[in-house]
Amino acid sequence: MTDDTRLFNSVAPLRNVAALVALINRVETRMVGLPGMAVFYGPSGYGKTTAAIYAANKFDAYQVQVKSAWTAKKLCEAILIDQGVKPARTIADMVDQVSEELARTGRPLLIDEADHLVTRNMVEIVRDIYEGSGATVILIGEELLPQKLQAWERVHGRMLDWVGALPGNADDLEHLAPIYCPRIELSDGLKAHLLKVSNKSIRRMCINLGRVHEFAQTRGLEAVNQDEWGSGTFFTGEAPAPRRKLA
Repeated sequence: MTDDTRLFNSVAPLRNVAALVALINRVETRMVGLPGMAVFYGPSGYGKTTAAIYAANKFDAYQVQVKSAWTAKKLCEAILIDQGVKPARTIADMVDQVSEELARTGRPLLIDEADHLVTRNMVEIVRDIYEGSGATVILIGEELLPQKLQAWERVHGRMLDWVGALPGNADDLEHLAPIYCPRIELSDGLKAHLLKVSNKSIRRMCINLGRVHEFAQTRGLEAVNQDEWGSGTFFTGEAPAPRRKLA
């Protein structure tokens, strides 16, 4: 079983997974004549990439995660590699290749870390791919991505919908606990404290559940409450205080 398969089987009930799946479904089943692009956005740590991996499996979608140093050529090459197509020599030809493969297969294209498209002036390349294929294209990025795209009206106007990622809640924590803190019973008070200090971040919830699991294992505990956790520390995302220098 691959890591992606394990992920596919374990994250489905998370709220942001459901939100992204619903968004892709909505774009895929849109009426003729409506635009086929959409944006899924939210703060770092909300589980957007995890949701993208799940959705890529569910919809058999092509998926790329843009890097900060990528050029337009590298973006096209990465999509073509995921499509199993040998890249042409020029960017223009590669855009045509990507579009043709999307049109031929009817599969969606998910572009994660899409903020880099704006920073690197690659937004119009994605619009060209969409226009040439008519395929579902989903951009996934940080919370300011919708505002950033306002500078690109020809892209902004082709969005069918904009969906914000949801903050992690108690239901997400209940689902994540058996995955990242298996076979350890957590008290309601400790769960509430963990949820609060994680500041609604799915990533921090996973990290903190892992810390509780390590704490319990090293002490031979099968259950942990706030009293037992005591002075144990959770990850809050804040930088640790600097150490005082000895006189």
